[in-house]
Amino acid sequence: MTAQPIETIVTKTTAPQHGAEVFVPLNQLKASPKNARKAPHSTAAIEALAASIKAKGVLQPPVVEVEVNDEGVATGNYLVTIGEGRRQALRLLAKRKAIKRTHPVRVIVDADNDAHEISLDENITREAMHPADQFEAFRRLAEEKGYGAEEIGARFGVSAQLVRQRLRLGAAAPELMTAYREGGLALDQLMAFCVSDDVERQRQVFEQMGQYMPVHAIRRAMTEAKVRADDRRAVFVGTEAYEAEGGAVLRDLFTEDGGGWFEDVILLDRLVADKLAELAGEVRQREGWKWAEAASEYAEVSALGRVYPVEVARSEADAAQIAALSAEYDRLISETDSAETLPPEVDARLEEIDRTLQAFGPDFDYPVEVKARAGVMVLLGHDGLARFERGLIRAEDTVSERAPDPEAPDGFESEAGDEASKDAGRRDGDAEPQDELAPLSERLILDLTAHRTMGLRDAVQADADIALSVVVHALVLQTFYPGYGDWSVLQLRLQTSGLDRVAPGVSDGPAGRRVADRCETWGVRLPEKAEGLWSVVIGLSRDEHLDLLATCAGVGVLAVRDPRDRRPGVWGHAETLATAVGLDMTGTWSATAASYFSRVAKARVLEAVTEATGAEEAARIAGFKKGDMADAAERLLEGKGWLPPLLRTAPAAVEAEAEEGEPTATDDAYPFAAE
Repeated sequence: MTAQPIETIVTKTTAPQHGAEVFVPLNQLKASPKNARKAPHSTAAIEALAASIKAKGVLQPPVVEVEVNDEGVATGNYLVTIGEGRRQALRLLAKRKAIKRTHPVRVIVDADNDAHEISLDENITREAMHPADQFEAFRRLAEEKGYGAEEIGARFGVSAQLVRQRLRLGAAAPELMTAYREGGLALDQLMAFCVSDDVERQRQVFEQMGQYMPVHAIRRAMTEAKVRADDRRAVFVGTEAYEAEGGAVLRDLFTEDGGGWFEDVILLDRLVADKLAELAGEVRQREGWKWAEAASEYAEVSALGRVYPVEVARSEADAAQIAALSAEYDRLISETDSAETLPPEVDARLEEIDRTLQAFGPDFDYPVEVKARAGVMVLLGHDGLARFERGLIRAEDTVSERAPDPEAPDGFESEAGDEASKDAGRRDGDAEPQDELAPLSERLILDLTAHRTMGLRDAVQADADIALSVVVHALVLQTFYPGYGDWSVLQLRLQTSGLDRVAPGVSDGPAGRRVADRCETWGVRLPEKAEGLWSVVIGLSRDEHLDLLATCAGVGVLAVRDPRDRRPGVWGHAETLATAVGLDMTGTWSATAASYFSRVAKARVLEAVTEATGAEEAARIAGFKKGDMADAAERLLEGKGWLPPLLRTAPAAVEAEAEEGEPTATDDAYPFAAE
């Protein structure tokens, strides 16, 4: 039924037969109103077709019908029934002067079939090639033709980044491609496997994960021996500095931000240490400290004593100028708050005020004599920024000698004094001193001060505000002035125990930083010397008293379950306190292979997986080796908020039952055993 193709140049005087293959000038091709596709082609699709035609020509001739006027006479133009996208791509090339407007286009004339029907047929009976075939075809072009990503992109009208993605996917392990073709893998899962081009690792992870393969877990497993580009170490060093030292970065081709992983962990850690040491040297020289050094863990900081900055004394003139400048700054900001952009004169004045205020220096600083015996530790914070812990005192730099108490009589010293000195004091019944002003006997001093003590007890009980001040004063002495706890009349002892020795890094976690920040907020408000503390404490408001009391009390909390120091009463109170404050540990701790799963028996791992994801997943990993099981459990529980019983907080109702004698879920949780 189809006539033998005849190639010819069509003019208005020729009448091509059905099936004829002819050349028609581009400007004589028109869109057909009978085209079944009404939605316009996307700009990207037309661009891709134009690039393909420019590189390889029109591979499939459009199908056209002769345009006739109302009288049935041919107009000399042709309506494109199949191939409208190709026509638009050719017009785009003509617009860009790549071809002429009269460029001859090879077409096939269809004079028998219904134009609308064949247009519909063309669009619904064809099937696009499987993406896996496309990925492998792109890889073949690169391998056999030697084309780079830019060249392939130019020939197919797609970006070089898209080509790189397809080339990476086309190089996936054959097992993955087979699963993708058969529907066992989704495209996002395949992309997760292909964040790394390590085919053997792809196979290993594919075999380990089984049917449950969340994208985040695949990605994590493929990069577990590398450091994420948003890891605090990578952020601190920076990609440019790391690559300048020869470090390799595995780029993530499948995310918009182009993130990736640092592959040389040893190099990265060395660069972190070097940069911290450099910053320590700079801060020592700039600020005049006795010493400064880098620290790898917060435990090194917590092992040292600390002093806090004091308010800088300023002249009345300086204080007045600072106040005036600050008020002007606030006024200018308030007046221009609604403006999208600051007027140039206002912006310039704000910068001038800022420079002037900075020239006055900080409101709180360390005295020169303190810097002469104190130092700074620089460590890496959880946010990837350097943390400068100032005012640290080593043991050999502690000021241990105190001036003798001018009011203490001869032969009478505090309980902290030397027992031998006490024995050397006068005893009641010794010979009467010849001098009228001779000191009182020790027995009489004890008697008189006992009466005074009872008077103070009575007075403190009668004045709740003074009682609160006495308690706060005693706690602050022991929290902020180590070694000065005996300077309070209150027999209240607060022990502060470092936790980093049993849980390295706990002080740099979210909760640890909040605790340290509260202490630092109060530390700068307290006097440098303990002698001046009482006058500060007595002047605080009740709310400030309570806030400072809470800060000190929090530092003294110890709920560690030490098998060498069994204190069941304390442990029970820890559960009650957790319920009272509504403690939620999911924001400060998460179960990982390092933090939990590699440190407990397999049965505990499977128990956790069963609770968080179900028995089916637990059964799937039951046969894994311990290390693989720990890694798999970490991936399965990621983002689930699962906590071991020791970290769970009992609801208030459960706690009330426990107080009546019924056991809670954590009473016998996790008996002590070697890890």
